This record gives sequence, C-alpha cells and structure tokens, in this order.
Amino acid sequence: MSQASPNIPKVKVCGMRESTNIQLVLALQPDYMGFIFYEKSLRFVGEELSPAQLEAFPRHIRKVGVFVNAHPDFILRMVRKYHLDMVQLHGTETPDVCRNLRSRGISIIKAFAIDETFIFSRLNNYKQFCDYFLFDTKGAAFGGNGTAFNWDLLRKYDNEKPFFLSGGIGPEHLEMMGDLQGLNIHAFDVNSRFEITPGLKDVEKLKHFIREIRKPLQTAA
Repeated sequence: MSQASPNIPKVKVCGMRESTNIQLVLALQPDYMGFIFYEKSLRFVGEELSPAQLEAFPRHIRKVGVFVNAHPDFILRMVRKYHLDMVQLHGTETPDVCRNLRSRGISIIKAFAIDETFIFSRLNNYKQFCDYFLFDTKGAAFGGNGTAFNWDLLRKYDNEKPFFLSGGIGPEHLEMMGDLQGLNIHAFDVNSRFEITPGLKDVEKLKHFIREIRKPLQTAA
C-alpha cells in the first residue's frame, strides 16, 4: 500500500462495548477507541461499559465518546464518568454547541455526513471550535450505515484542519487507500465492517488492517 505523506494515518476503532473485546483490541494498539452514547445505535454502550476499565487505558490510546444531538450536560457527565479524552458530535450540532463544549476544556471531533450535495464551505463556521472533522457516509442513520461514500468528493476539501475518514471502511479498502494521496487524513475510523455482531469486533481482521496501515512506518524504521 502506498502512502504519499510521511505521516502515517492513525486508526480509530469505534463502536466498542464488551469488556473482553475491548482488552483484545487494546492489545492491537489503536490510536483511538470509540464508545457510542446514542440509544438508537446498535452499538449503544448501555450499562455494559466499565468506567474503571476505561480509566486504566494507556494514555496514548485516546478514548472518544460518540454523541448524537445530546444535551451538553449529559455529554459532560459521560466525559467525567468514563474518563473520555475526546467527544465526537455525530448529529446536527451547531457551531455554538461545539464552542460551548470546547470552552469547558473538551476536545471536539465534529462529524459530517457526506454525499454529492455536501457543501464543504459550511465547515468554516465550525473549524475554530473543533479539533478535527470527521467525514461519514450520508445515510438513513446517524452513522453505522456500513457503506463508503465516494472518496473523490474529498478532493473538494480545502481546509487545513485534519480529518477522520469514516463510513463503511473495510479490509477490502486497503488497496484503494493509496488513491488518497495528498489528503489531510488524520485517522481512518473503522467499525461495522470489522464486526462479528454489532459492538463485537473481529480482532484478527483488525490486526491485519492496523498492521497494513502502519506498514510504511515499519518499513521506514
């Protein structure tokens, strides 16, 4: 797999929930792990998530709470309860919501659903209040649709802020990632295409994917 930038994109494994599976994925050393606090999601953490387990995470693996149009007070409670490092806003949250949370010391990833009609200039209203953007496939649900969008649309992105690429990324996309040269990708966000059942990840598939993504770095070393 070719990679244009000397900076190897990071990997975020999202939709985690089950304790043993979390530990197995932790051993793969992803850069981020995501936990969904949205009741309508098939990967909603419910009561299964252990605050003590998340508190014991290595510092270099960032814990991301995913929320959809949630009240800021609820988000703050979950950040404190589960020792979250970042918050991913995956709904229709306004720039003011991002500003409010960031003013309270929370690092923000703002997600946007992408299709042929998306206007990238709307990101200008958000960029000063977000640490990263995330681009997902527009679908019937707020994420978790399991399909990739047309990555050529990302050529229209002219913002300096790095972004997470999400939306149906699976093992079969490894060969296509060399076509993303020149894009300011911070991390690949993977979820449903690496699952056995919703919320339960296939560790061997993830292991191969993470190894291949990092292969240029290993070769350089």
